[in-house]
Amino acid sequence: MSKKDAFIDAVEALEREDYETAYKLFLPLAEQGDADAQFNLGVMYSKGQGVPQDYKEAVKWYRLSAEQGDAQAQFNLALMYYNGKGVPQDYKEAVKWFRLSAEQGIASAQYNFGYMYDKGLGVPQDYKEAVKWYRLSAEQGDVRAQFNLGVRYYHGQGVPQDYVLAHMWWNIAGSNGYKDAIKNRNIVEKKM
Repeated sequence: MSKKDAFIDAVEALEREDYETAYKLFLPLAEQGDADAQFNLGVMYSKGQGVPQDYKEAVKWYRLSAEQGDAQAQFNLALMYYNGKGVPQDYKEAVKWFRLSAEQGIASAQYNFGYMYDKGLGVPQDYKEAVKWYRLSAEQGDVRAQFNLGVRYYHGQGVPQDYVLAHMWWNIAGSNGYKDAIKNRNIVEKKM
C-alpha cells in the first residue's frame, strides 16, 4: 500500500471513529516524518481517541508536525503552551507558535496572537498590533475577533476612537451569534 493510500485509509478510519485502525495506519507514516500523520496523532492523543489521553505525547506529535510548517499543528502546539497541557504553561512559547500559524492565515491563530498582544501575555501589551491581527481574523469571520475589534474602536485603543466602527464590528459579531456584541452595540448606539 502506498503512503498516500495508507493516509487516505487512516483518515477514513478516523472519520468512521475506528480509532484503532487510524492509529495503526498513522503511526508508521508519522514515524517516517509525514507531518499530516504526526498532526493527526497529536489530535488523537490530545482527545484520547483510540489511545489513552496523553498531552505530553500530543505535544510531541504536534511539535514534529509544527516544525515542518504545518499551520494547524503550530496552532494546536501554541494552545498546549498557552494552557499548560503536556508542557509547562509558557506564554512566550505560545506566542511563537501562534505567530507562525497566524502568518499562514489560520484565523483562530490570528485571533489568539492578537489576544496575546491585547493582554500583554508573552509579549509587551500593544493594542495596535492586537488590532492588526484581530482585523485579519475578523475578516475571515472569527466572531471573537470581530467583537474585540469593536472593543478597541469603542475605547480608542490601537486605533482612533470610532463609535461607528465599534457599532459596525459589534453588529457583525452579533449577527454571527455573539450575544455580548449585541449588548455592546445597543450601548454604543446611545453615544452615536
